[in-house]
Amino acid sequence: MEKQVIRGYSKIKTKSYKKSNKTLKTPKIITLNTKNIKHKMKIILLGSPGVGKGTYASFIKEKYKLPHISTGDLFREAMKNGTPLGKKAKEYIDRGDLVPDDLTVQILKERISKPDCENGFMLDGFPRTIPQAEALDKITKIELAINFFASEKIILQRLGGRRICKKCGAIFHLVNKKPKKEGVCDICGGELYQRSDEMPEIIKERLKTYHEKTKPLEDYYKKKGILRGIMVDADINAPNFKEAILDKIDEAIESVKK
Repeated sequence: MEKQVIRGYSKIKTKSYKKSNKTLKTPKIITLNTKNIKHKMKIILLGSPGVGKGTYASFIKEKYKLPHISTGDLFREAMKNGTPLGKKAKEYIDRGDLVPDDLTVQILKERISKPDCENGFMLDGFPRTIPQAEALDKITKIELAINFFASEKIILQRLGGRRICKKCGAIFHLVNKKPKKEGVCDICGGELYQRSDEMPEIIKERLKTYHEKTKPLEDYYKKKGILRGIMVDADINAPNFKEAILDKIDEAIESVKK
């Protein structure tokens, strides 16, 4: 397999990844030795709805033993443990209000001080804005921001083809995981439905909103020299999909350690 890392973006050439092999402007190629990479990193995960960020986070967690910290899990854990900060967050959530940035940062600081974060962690869903990123910089040093991205066509296919069972919640896909009988759950026989926010028109609007809000954040980490983009247009059912994604993540980690 021929591997290359491009400043700001990573690229791998494989037979099943032809869609990912796009020419970038005046790339600076770095030769890597990925045999002895130490995966001790503080990482931010970026990615639009439908890009598969949760799947890639599970790959990283499994291989590199880095805890995956999402804002939702962060609040749930703090409230479950009944911490003073968790109780404050619960007041906002119970009212249907957004938890203020300063409180979110305090809860996050408490979480990343735990022993399992000693060698690093992945943040998912925070920061979302420049003020949040600046507040985060005051409590820890982020070493890598990975932006997972795919074409609109692929995202529409992934989200638009998803069907969920009304009874048991099992997830199927019209392309990647077809039910044996159209519209019927293989597990419990319940009716399958499509979420209203996964209709093509709604998905396009969600993507537009995401890019408008996230572009400044991408620029923020690009200026710091730690933004790496990984294209994930390839078929997630391809035999070497997981290995190829992990190779790209390895290369992204190594490139910021240079």
